[in-house]
Amino acid sequence: MQTTEGQTAYSRTNPFQAKVLKNVNLNGAGSSKETRHLELSLKGSNLSYVPGDCLGVIPANDPQLVSAILEETKWDAEQPITINKQGDTLPLKEALTTHFEITLLTKKIVQQAASFTDHAELQQLVSSENVEQLKEYIDGRDFLDLLRDFGPWKASAEEMLSLLRKMPPRLYSIASSIAANPEEVHLTIGAVRYMAHGRERKGVCSVYCAERLPEGDTVPVFIQQNKHFNLPESQEKDIIMVGPGTGIAPFRSFIQERAVTKAAGRAWLFFGDQRSATDFLYQDELEQYQKDGVLTRLDAAFSRDTEQKVYVQHKMLENSKELFEWLQGGAYFYICGDKQHMAKDVHNMLIDIIEKEGSMSREAAEAYLNDLQEQGRYQRDVY
Repeated sequence: MQTTEGQTAYSRTNPFQAKVLKNVNLNGAGSSKETRHLELSLKGSNLSYVPGDCLGVIPANDPQLVSAILEETKWDAEQPITINKQGDTLPLKEALTTHFEITLLTKKIVQQAASFTDHAELQQLVSSENVEQLKEYIDGRDFLDLLRDFGPWKASAEEMLSLLRKMPPRLYSIASSIAANPEEVHLTIGAVRYMAHGRERKGVCSVYCAERLPEGDTVPVFIQQNKHFNLPESQEKDIIMVGPGTGIAPFRSFIQERAVTKAAGRAWLFFGDQRSATDFLYQDELEQYQKDGVLTRLDAAFSRDTEQKVYVQHKMLENSKELFEWLQGGAYFYICGDKQHMAKDVHNMLIDIIEKEGSMSREAAEAYLNDLQEQGRYQRDVY
């Protein structure tokens, strides 16, 4: 693809190889978390973004997992494998490393695999009356588990790999403003590692970034616009941001942008994590922004520092009167982070606060929040 200036247009299908300028762990010694701060160069890409946008990263699979699959199957690592309808091929080991999603199973993969083996247990698992058991099996298991659990297989490497999906890019909220960091893009990524079914599991992209992306290396990236998560058009407007953990990422971008544009609107950040000593991400920067007046208020909650767990929604409640005054004055409210628990808890607390401080019924408070959402003044970036 060419743009008018004769430059290549980089995209999801044609990603830009961004050079890693910096890759550091933001957590202190003794933290139970590892959060990487990545700075990537966009020099020569012609790529641009606005605060709220995402960066697509195309990762590679864990070499140890690839080796374990090759060991289990005794497949020839150099055998050419067809990877698409166009008939393009890659050596098998490379295909497993860069092309296929090998860490997730789907119902479809397991059902189709059943035709490649006589294993009675698998035939039973995919039968229509065992839908729940199949769902349970898939959860937290990967391609290696499938290969180990139900062999021997009556299929070639090519047939087995044809079951798999193409490696999807991972999208991360951008943690920088291009106005503050010309030709750069920053990310805040929490490394995902956990035990399941007797093996350590690793997030494909987060651990790729944490363990195998040293400074000087390149990584394939593209910009993904996010039209539903942006700063207000008017710089006079106040903003309230709730971003625990890696949810801080887009707000670092918002704050940097407002520092450069010298926005008149006030900014209030609620940040939360486990321990203030080891997990206060970007603490020095945020405190400096507060000193400079770019960040009007900074309220942090650390759940493991006290007997009673304190989360961001508790800090909101402590400041409920002022928070409601900001909303009444036209402030925009943003949430970024975990959809499962945090976003729900913050949403419900927001309704509680509107109900209490606005002396409204529950229904009226919910309607108030719906109205904010319709005006684009209540925005969520949750995952």
